[in-house]
This record gives sequence, C-alpha cells and structure tokens, in this order.
Amino acid sequence: MDIFIDSSKDGLTVLEYIKKHTAISSAHLKHLKFSERGILVNGSHVTVRYTLRNGDILSLATEDSQKDAQHIEPCDLPLEIIYEDGDCAVPSKPANMPTHPSHGHYGDTVANALAFRYAHTGEPFVFRPVNRLDRNTSGLLLIAKNRIAAGELSRAMTEGRIKKVYIALLDGELPSSEGSIETYMRRTAESIIVRENCPADGGGDYALTKYRTIKVKNRHTLVAASPVTGRTHQLRVHFAGLGAPITGDDMYGSASELIDRHALHSAALSFPRVSDGERVVTRSPLPEDMAKAVSEVFGELDTEAMLHMCEQFLLENDKIN
Repeated sequence: MDIFIDSSKDGLTVLEYIKKHTAISSAHLKHLKFSERGILVNGSHVTVRYTLRNGDILSLATEDSQKDAQHIEPCDLPLEIIYEDGDCAVPSKPANMPTHPSHGHYGDTVANALAFRYAHTGEPFVFRPVNRLDRNTSGLLLIAKNRIAAGELSRAMTEGRIKKVYIALLDGELPSSEGSIETYMRRTAESIIVRENCPADGGGDYALTKYRTIKVKNRHTLVAASPVTGRTHQLRVHFAGLGAPITGDDMYGSASELIDRHALHSAALSFPRVSDGERVVTRSPLPEDMAKAVSEVFGELDTEAMLHMCEQFLLENDKIN
C-alpha cells in the first residue's frame, strides 16, 4: 500500500501515522517491522521512528502472501470490473450470482470469478467483501484486496462513509416523490431469512432508507433508493411496507411477468480511496433483464440521465451525512 504524505501529516513518525491513520493491527505492525521491505519511504527501508515529510511516499507491505490465500476454486465466470486499484476492486455482479460460496454454490459466485481473475495475475487471493448483495440483486460490490484495506473500508462502512444508491422497479406508487422511510426491522418468528418491520420496542434494529422517484406510470414506480443503514432485505421490506413491493419479489410481494427476479440493481457506489482518502464514485447501468422490464412499463428512458441522477442523489446524501 502506497501512501502520499501531505502537509497535514508532515512531522509524524511512521509509528504515529500508522496508529492514527490506518487499521493496521499490532500483530501486523510487528510483521512489517521485521520484514526487509515491510516499511519503505521513497523506496528505502526505514524504521517506525522515521519522521515523515510533506511529499514522501510511505509504502507498507499489506499485500497477501501465498500462505494467506484461500482455497476458493477459480472459475471462468463473466464479471465486469468497474474500478480497481491496489487496495480494492468494484465488480458489477450479475443477477443470480451469489456473492460468496455456500452450500450448493461452490463454483458460481463472485469469489470464484475473482479467484480466476487473480490466479492469472499471480496475486494471492483472499476474498474480503466489504458489502454483499442478495443472489438475485445485481450491481456494484466493494471488495478489499488486502487486510489493511479490509480494515479501513469496514471502518468506513461502519462510520457511514460508504454510500450506495439502488434503482428499483416497484409494483405501486409511493406516498411522495421523495422522502425517507424509518422503521425497526427484525426476523419473523417463522423464518431465519424473512424480515419484517416492527415497533421500536419490538426487538428490531433501526433502519433508514432515503428515496427519490425517477418515473411513475401505470401503477409502477421507478425509484432511486439509498439504504443509510444496512439491514438484511432493507429496501425490499421498506418498499413492501409502503404498499409498493419491488417488482418480481415473491418473498415480500409477488412474482411478475416483467422479470424473473426482484427488480433491484446497485447502480452507484462511493467510498474513500484507501491510499489517500479521496472519494471514488462508481456507476453501473441496468442489466438487460431489468432494462427490458423498465422499458416495457415506461418506454425507452435516457439511461445516462438516470445514472447521473443516481450519482447526484448519492453525492447529496454524502453531504447531508
């Protein structure tokens, strides 16, 4: 991991920088200190007592080694990478592809596709998803490529510095063109999978969604939605609770002739770049099945304008929060 030292960090020792500005554990710091190329400044080995100056490049050996690599079967699966740097990758997941291996899905996941990709680059592969999507939800995922990036991005997620906007097609109309949905959510008594809204004292977790309507026609709504909190099935439960379930969602609504899965796509994602904290904004257009469903309801829409609107909604939420 390469870090540019700006004037605000001038005068810090390497140790002070690591403790204040990274998620490096004590155990990993010890490993860096005793590795020949564990800590470099401008390409030369230094100790943790070295004083950093404006313009320095601090390099920390955060990359995984072969002994860290997981035994995930590499499989040649279609997976578009929207953004990638030394610390993370942002793939756009197709619908019907699970995020990680589980019973019955050991060779058809995002993890398998990435294992194949990195096997061909010679990089040791450890699957570290920062967020996850339901199997039938398409769109952007954030994957950390080393343990330090995983710690930094997980902390950013907890602190609300990672923002997401989804596009959803709904069966029904919303009470207003723009607004917030605030509830508490819990598992139902009958299932470990299905969620429901509940009273504040009902044993659930607080859930907040912000939304903005894109188009309304024929009792259908196309909406941009930002889950401020990250509860399981949050958008699906929230829109169903307003009487406008996501089209094709047979768990919280009903199956649809328009699409054979719930019409939900992770369209915009922003996060702080690990190396310098600068904000990265990524976008993913609607996949073919959802674009077809949307066009059948609304006719042809300007997809670029739709993505731009989602990006603006995302950036507005960034400023608010």
